[in-house]
Amino acid sequence: MQPKPAMERMKASDFPQELLNLFDLYVHGDIDRRAFLDGAKKFAVGGMTATMIWEALRPNYAWAQQVPKDDSRIKTEYVTVPSPQGNGSIKGYLTRPANATGRLPGVVVVHENRGLNPYTEDVARRFATNNFMAFAPDGLTSVGGYPGNEEQAVKLFGTVDRAKMGEDLLASATWLKGRSDCTGKIGAVGFCFGGGVVNNLAVRLGADLAAGAPFYGAQPSAADTAKIKAPLAIHYAGNDERINAGWAAWEDALKTYKANYTMYMYAGTQHGFHNDTTPRYDETAAKLAWQRTLDLFNKYVRA
Repeated sequence: MQPKPAMERMKASDFPQELLNLFDLYVHGDIDRRAFLDGAKKFAVGGMTATMIWEALRPNYAWAQQVPKDDSRIKTEYVTVPSPQGNGSIKGYLTRPANATGRLPGVVVVHENRGLNPYTEDVARRFATNNFMAFAPDGLTSVGGYPGNEEQAVKLFGTVDRAKMGEDLLASATWLKGRSDCTGKIGAVGFCFGGGVVNNLAVRLGADLAAGAPFYGAQPSAADTAKIKAPLAIHYAGNDERINAGWAAWEDALKTYKANYTMYMYAGTQHGFHNDTTPRYDETAAKLAWQRTLDLFNKYVRA
């Protein structure tokens, strides 16, 4: 592994899979930074130190902005949504096409386990450029919101009551669906933690969710799967043993209850392959998964 010039994007293929698996544990809070650095030392060769490896794998938000915040094609604002069953309220990022006429189909965009970071906001803006109204709630609202620091965000995430956060995210979906400028049809897309939330929204909302696109998310139980009515486009990374281990049982449940779903496995990719801020990003897979998601929402949410 050779260091590259500052700001140059490295790829997952530049790192051993064992090291990427170790980083996945760190990202999800299973180990702390010190434990990651200790484990990364044996990979610190060719001029790369363990700290340099850590820096190389961390998000770089300069890479993520596909739609600028001030893009003239869209309108954006931060709004606060009531959540009486959760933490009282939840703040989020609302995006819409600037020149829209009439009511719009809606999409809930659910973040990873770090709250409403710049990557998630950019995904919401991407939907606005595709003529959807998108709302990206911040599950960290009750602890002050996304702090601007990924490591601190993960720590804060672990302090939030998960059940109340789930109610906050459900409230976000029902709020978007009920807006007077929404058609009343909504889809949901989410990544990592957010992928699991999309699956849970499909359970909780039933037919009130028009479609769902979970990316590498935790699977619901067989009993909960029986409640799913929305068509699903399920995206998994090929090199993601932790999440993929739950697929076989969920597939059995989806088949048992005759769910409308398609599962896409992107060979050779890592957990987080859609997130274009880290070396785990896979451009080919991310673009294909994004187009499949748009196709799903155009078919079932916009119709």
